Amino acid sequence: MISTFLQLEKKQYFRSSYWQKSIVINIFLGLFALYLILVFSGLGIGGFYILRKEFPTQDPLVLVNSFLLYAIIGDLMFRFLMQKLKILNVKPLLIVPIPKSKIIHYVLVKSVFSFFNFLGLFFYIPFAIVLVKEGYELPNALGWLLLMIFLVQSANFLNFLINKNNFAFVAMIGIIAIGTALQYFELFNVAAFVGEGFDFVYQNPLFCLLGLIFLVFLYILNFKNLSNQVYIDGVVSEVAKEVHSADLSWADKLGDLAPFIKNDIRLIWRNKRTKSSTWMLLMGLFYGLIFYPNPAYADKEFFFVFIGIFSTGIFLMNFGQFVPAWDSSYYNMLMTQNFKYERYLKSKFTLMSASVIILFILGIPYIYFGWKILIVHFASMIYNIGVNTHVILWGGSYNRKKINLDQKAAFNYQGTGAVQWLIGIPLMILPMALFGLLNWLVNFETAVSVIATLGLIGIILHKKIMGWITQKYIASKYIMIHSFKQEN
Repeated sequence: MISTFLQLEKKQYFRSSYWQKSIVINIFLGLFALYLILVFSGLGIGGFYILRKEFPTQDPLVLVNSFLLYAIIGDLMFRFLMQKLKILNVKPLLIVPIPKSKIIHYVLVKSVFSFFNFLGLFFYIPFAIVLVKEGYELPNALGWLLLMIFLVQSANFLNFLINKNNFAFVAMIGIIAIGTALQYFELFNVAAFVGEGFDFVYQNPLFCLLGLIFLVFLYILNFKNLSNQVYIDGVVSEVAKEVHSADLSWADKLGDLAPFIKNDIRLIWRNKRTKSSTWMLLMGLFYGLIFYPNPAYADKEFFFVFIGIFSTGIFLMNFGQFVPAWDSSYYNMLMTQNFKYERYLKSKFTLMSASVIILFILGIPYIYFGWKILIVHFASMIYNIGVNTHVILWGGSYNRKKINLDQKAAFNYQGTGAVQWLIGIPLMILPMALFGLLNWLVNFETAVSVIATLGLIGIILHKKIMGWITQKYIASKYIMIHSFKQEN
């Protein structure tokens, strides 16, 4: 039966149009996976010696154990954002004489062989081998390794349960934040306390079976959960849900743009693909904290404009690059309505421009790291509104791929074409290169002024530019209608 399931999935995968259209993306993902494998393997082999060199008075294993809490939560967060839970298409199988238990067991066992379950092992296995090589007891190191294998697999099944729950993701962030705060203020070291538990398992290897018990518990829990869902009537019937509509009456002040603005806000809030993208706003807002506190970037002023454009334009890039593909499911119906196409595009421009201004205001506290940073962020805001909004709307006229709004955004390349990759040049690389060149040849003030001036020119010529972009969309309208009808 398992071989039959495998054959069905193999045929479904290679016969799909997705396989034929995404060979380049698969190659890219394969190279990225190879890079992660090499990084984790290098850390597993060299981590012991690095820790022993940097902390000669402490046991490297104890140090690793003291950070495993954050590693496990980080793994869960990574899975939540990146892992797509590939399951068997059970609808055709429910009408044939195959026990449901076999279908569910196959789905769960197949998930064990996900790349995400092997990635962490490229660190834990080499690290355990190094432990034995350096004189640690083999049974103890093996017990520690088995516990880590059980926990990695447990994270897989736990992700099945929390994958659609945004509260779980917020809770994981809260645990890390609270634990870090308690440790920073020297109130309680949560990570070290949990690390003592891993130390205990190393000293008493038989207790690694607790991890196996936890794994079996999660497997059974998932089995029961899926058993309650795998019914033919549940698969084909619609479930009635109570919908709470947000009050968007404030948008009426925007006049004839209000219907489009309201539609976009509802689309962003109600669909998984767009809702997942909103988490990127936090990453963009706090992106500067990765670089600005680091003294190594204090004198690299050309890099400020990259951070400024990214942090103020993160929504513009994530949302704008898929205009009008967000509306691909009903684009043909939309094109039958009696409205001016320019209003449709102007609503997208207004929404993106508003996000740029809001993100700039929220990023004003970056002035703590220097007044130059705030000035660059201000110039970047103007550049995003005057130049990047127009560039990204123009690029949208070449979108030809439909988007499924029910899928997550992370590691999801559906709707992505050559335009999305190439458009990064004028969006990010061009202003960064121009700013860096002027800052080097003339001075900082001139570089900022030129970036801001380019944005102002775009704002002044906005009406003319939008008219040209609108004509491009109208010329491509029927090509888009035909393309969006095609299934990925």
